Amino acid sequence: MKSELLISAAMIPMWGMAGEAIAAFPEKGVPKEKQRPNIVLFLVDDMGWQDTSLPFWTQRTHYNDTYHTPNMERLATQGKMFTQAYACSISSPTRVSLFTGMNAARHRVTSWTLRKNTTHEQPDSVMTYPEWNVNGICQEPGIERTTQVTTLAQVLKDNGYQTIHCGKAHFGANDTPGADPLTMGFEVNIAGHAAGSPASYYGKNNFGNKPDGKSPLAAVPGLEQYHGTDTFLSEALTLEAMKALDKAQQKDKPFFLYMAHYAIHTPIQPDYRFYQKYLDKGLPPVEAAYATLIEGMDKSLGDLMDYLERNQLTDNTVILFMSDNGGLAAHTRAGELHTQNYPLNSGKGSAYEGGIREPMIVSWPGVVAPDTKCGDYLMIEDFYPTILEIAGIQEYTTVQQQDGISFMPLLTGKGKVKDRDIYWHYPHSWGPSGPGIGATCSIRSGDWKLVYYFVDGKRELFNIPADISEKNDVAMENPRIVKKLAQKLSNYLRSVDAQRPTLRATGNLAPWPDEIKD
Repeated sequence: MKSELLISAAMIPMWGMAGEAIAAFPEKGVPKEKQRPNIVLFLVDDMGWQDTSLPFWTQRTHYNDTYHTPNMERLATQGKMFTQAYACSISSPTRVSLFTGMNAARHRVTSWTLRKNTTHEQPDSVMTYPEWNVNGICQEPGIERTTQVTTLAQVLKDNGYQTIHCGKAHFGANDTPGADPLTMGFEVNIAGHAAGSPASYYGKNNFGNKPDGKSPLAAVPGLEQYHGTDTFLSEALTLEAMKALDKAQQKDKPFFLYMAHYAIHTPIQPDYRFYQKYLDKGLPPVEAAYATLIEGMDKSLGDLMDYLERNQLTDNTVILFMSDNGGLAAHTRAGELHTQNYPLNSGKGSAYEGGIREPMIVSWPGVVAPDTKCGDYLMIEDFYPTILEIAGIQEYTTVQQQDGISFMPLLTGKGKVKDRDIYWHYPHSWGPSGPGIGATCSIRSGDWKLVYYFVDGKRELFNIPADISEKNDVAMENPRIVKKLAQKLSNYLRSVDAQRPTLRATGNLAPWPDEIKD
């Protein structure tokens, strides 16, 4: 299906000091591209809502006092924090939604990808899981178990942006076209491939590459100049990103830098530049190592902000900071599991807030008011239309139908995004167990959130502002709200032809949420 925004591409708007449209045509002798903002999309891997010294809640928590992210704090003073920004609970669905504008239920890359035509799921005694798109996305037609799309990077490239990929890709399975960012609209690819985690963060270990050529799939490609050195992966990526930006400045085009860190994904290996101070704080070794991954990521953010300032690019560059899913809490971590995203419940892989609510900040000098906050909720697929609107791209065609809604009004402070519901769909077994983890679908509608479990038809209802920790299921007390949200969720999933597990006992597809009797 195709989606077109029927606005004249010839009249590309620029944005004034308060966010209003101003003259579309540049001054005589000034290339039009110079008037359009550069865009840095800074995506962190597995970073939880509380994995920062910058509090996104109404109060500080002990996690905010544990971690050290001065550059996130710096970015927030220059821009706007979004306290209810949502993504999928797992990496690949989020990244696909980000670069397609599609909800996961529609694009069917509903879990993480790696090997061609292979799922990671283990057989389940109660359900069989649907044949999802295990090969991810690509821009070529006819690739099995793949969704064909027109990527965000491709649209930007086609409209005059230099497109730079740095870090984790995780768009498509190994040996498929989508595994290579250069086939996905990027002109430069630094260290991106099929894998969603690094084999090693250490340059001294060649980032997991083996000299005999028998490297694991997770070995990070293309950073040979750092092999055998003490350079940490987050630092190597940052250095290479700045080299790419040096080259980008030699052209009369704006740039789009997708800075997609592997950190803070497992393996939780300490960045020794910061390790001792967290041990001195009394953190267990794995938690101290986790904190160093966060601080190393934050240093990268600060280094890029410094680069923009040195090169007088800050005033014409938009920075969007986001994470792809909630922080890891189901395994590996020290202490009681599923509490590492407090006050949120659970973590990565969960339908609860700990798995899907993310730290988000946007800086855009002259458009986004500095040191501000927004409590309106938004979803990861909203980044696609928003970034294209930031770029002034008003007419484009995609092969996919989109679900995202631009949150430009929230950036400019000139209005609201229309009232809307947002949806999650994960008809799988992630692997680990824990609160909210399993084959689920969910809806957020205003203050209310409904979580539905395919395995047994259970429906949970939470009032998120009143119960941010999702400890008080009020479904029994609010049957009308449950029925209403179950209908909304089911109707949406039907409308996008979403997949469902099959119940082994009956051989039938698991019921939709609105097919469960009270």
